[in-house]
Amino acid sequence: MSVMLKGSCLCGAVKYEVSGDPQRFYHCHCSRCRKSSGTGHATNLFIANADLLFTDGKSLLKQFKVPEAKRFTRQFCSHCGSQVARYVPEIDGVVIPAGSLDDEIPIKPQARIFWDSRADWSCDGDTLPRHAEYPD
Repeated sequence: MSVMLKGSCLCGAVKYEVSGDPQRFYHCHCSRCRKSSGTGHATNLFIANADLLFTDGKSLLKQFKVPEAKRFTRQFCSHCGSQVARYVPEIDGVVIPAGSLDDEIPIKPQARIFWDSRADWSCDGDTLPRHAEYPD
């Protein structure tokens, strides 16, 4: 299933479009996602066979990569700090912070990942599958 989704940052200066195949939709409870989001988890949509186009504000994009991390990078608007979609070469796809989307997501969250790292006060009331790390 190929889709086209639009998203933007909080201040609206950065706007993007992503087309491709939604593959995975996870709530990640790792410590990096908690720190990055300021909440108990980050919710990310993974798109394969993706094309990512920034239609506004590309010059405002900044990135922060945790040096020792294989994949963890934050891409965000330098005005408001909101995370936006980013291409991830290690998976040859696009990761979209779900909250940055302006369109409805065509699939539902599939799992909670890095569950063993979750904060005790974080979400614990649904029936989604739980994985200690990335699922197979």
